[in-house]
Amino acid sequence: MDVVDTLLSGVRGRGSVFGKSVLRPPWSLRFTDAPYLTLCTPLRGAGWIVPSTGTPRRVATGEAAIVRGPDPFSFTDDPAASGPVPSREVGGASPATVQEDPGELSGRTVLLAGAYDVRAEVPHHLLRVLPTVLVVPDNGDCGPLRDYLEAQIATGGPGRQTVLDRMLDWLLVCALRDWFDRPEAERPQWYGALGDDVVGPALRALHDRPAEPWTTASLAARAGVSRTTLAKRFTELVGEGPVTYLTRWRMTLAADLLARPELTVAAVARRVGYADAFGFSAAFKRVRGVSPTAFRQGLAAGEPDNTRAPRVEVADPVG
Repeated sequence: MDVVDTLLSGVRGRGSVFGKSVLRPPWSLRFTDAPYLTLCTPLRGAGWIVPSTGTPRRVATGEAAIVRGPDPFSFTDDPAASGPVPSREVGGASPATVQEDPGELSGRTVLLAGAYDVRAEVPHHLLRVLPTVLVVPDNGDCGPLRDYLEAQIATGGPGRQTVLDRMLDWLLVCALRDWFDRPEAERPQWYGALGDDVVGPALRALHDRPAEPWTTASLAARAGVSRTTLAKRFTELVGEGPVTYLTRWRMTLAADLLARPELTVAAVARRVGYADAFGFSAAFKRVRGVSPTAFRQGLAAGEPDNTRAPRVEVADPVG
């Protein structure tokens, strides 16, 4: 599994189909209590994503919009509409299907949306650079998948939600991969360095086997260059030296492991390459600002819950 696959494997939806809306103009959906990521893809028609701040973005059939929370946003047919909008709340803690016009779909907009909680630290190694709203053009590959999703939502059946969750996971990951390949995308420094002949092999080694006792010299040997060459090139492309990068990556992995109560701090230390809990604790506090124990206590105390689907307020058609 490559580095990007590893980072995105932890992005999973749970009960992620919270709305399929068949909409007749004028209409507006307002998404509140948004999770970390919301995927919006029109199965038919088009609309505008209007974030709380920033420029509205048009999303057409076949395109995928990803909105980074937690700020609310709207999906509407007219981004210039002003004034209060009569609305009613739809959805909440469980998936919901909204049909503004259950009859003929011709000329209507059909929106499929999914919510993604991303509490794990590892995906943020990549996702933290995402803009508030991104739109990925249709490349033609996902048409059959969208058709199948629409059919599954309409027909139901045993295991329906699990199937929908996994398919929407796939759609989200494909959209993210396509986005990071686009020229306008902002990428983490290490992302571009993966393709470098010198730094790429070292980075992949750090991600594949973070618990190994890597040194700049051993990584340089893997890349087939001198220690000085690797250190210079790595710092130029990634923004920090290989050992510093390794420490940060280990602490990211450790943060997710500390969320597992069955693992002791010493066990977590060993899994990320530290022989004893003392050395690991010192490194964790230096990078994360708190000790592993304090970090774990904070998790146990509970973070704000964004695992639920966001509330969706649907503006009633006027006229």
